[in-house]
Amino acid sequence: MILTVTPNPAVDHTLQLESDLVSDTVARTDTTRLDPGGKGINVSEFLVELDVETVATGFVGGFLGQFLREELTMREITNDFIEISGHTRLNTTILAPQSEYKINQNGPTIADSSTNRLIETIKRHDPEIVVIAGSLPSGINPRTIDQIAEAGTWETVVDVAGDVLRDLQAEYALCKPNRVELGAATGGTVDSLDDAISAARKLRKHGFKHVVASLGKNGAIMATPDAVLHIPALDVDVIDTVGAGDALLSGVLTERQQGGSSEAALRTGVAVASRVISVSGTSVPPLRRPHNNRRRNADNSILEKTMRTSDADRPGLSDERDQTYE
Repeated sequence: MILTVTPNPAVDHTLQLESDLVSDTVARTDTTRLDPGGKGINVSEFLVELDVETVATGFVGGFLGQFLREELTMREITNDFIEISGHTRLNTTILAPQSEYKINQNGPTIADSSTNRLIETIKRHDPEIVVIAGSLPSGINPRTIDQIAEAGTWETVVDVAGDVLRDLQAEYALCKPNRVELGAATGGTVDSLDDAISAARKLRKHGFKHVVASLGKNGAIMATPDAVLHIPALDVDVIDTVGAGDALLSGVLTERQQGGSSEAALRTGVAVASRVISVSGTSVPPLRRPHNNRRRNADNSILEKTMRTSDADRPGLSDERDQTYE
């Protein structure tokens, strides 16, 4: 089982306006939605769609925390959050015809006692893998993440900011930075594939057995104890990149948990991310794996197609093939 920890979850509030905002003028809309937010929660949502057992946890409080719990339960995502005295944050996005506005709250302050309860909750579920992902609220720092990683026999995976990665001291099974985070974690810039490979090798020596880096149009790489693997981006129409990194990580973890090779894990991650960016909206698209008979339909054609291993089955790719760097 894969347990995800979202230290600073949110309720994402999205509003769409028919005209741009004007100062001192009331804007009205009937188009609005509320969704559970947070990288760990996103990973659990993708894992559920991939038929992987998962539990989502973290810190929630107030009426927004209650909404988050109820919404995840309605979506059939098992959850066991730690109730705190503060309030779960509200992140607001306003979509106007010519502009977009984002207002993210910082979140509550987490007491040491709540962190201890979180660790006990993780132990009670006895996961094989613990994923810690997203921003850190006040009261949670890199040492807190190290404490979680060292509290049990589970493998710990992290998807956190680059400066947080840099300050971690425990041993980790895997981390998943993007290009910017990879540079921040290693004290350099990542402007090319060669830069990313060099930085991933450097970061792996800092206590991460595997480093998976999402590189946008350049696909993704995985630094392992033996080599650095590269899977180019797949030829799909990019509609919406929100959640792509979380989808990549979910695919990698799915294949790893089922005993697949590092290459297969990275390929699956890229395939799942490609499926996600090919559709619009915040809802998780169908992601059932090809061997799964449940909910197989035409919507799965991209995922099935991109999980094939033959280059001939992946038309439209550049001449840059899958590569392994010793």
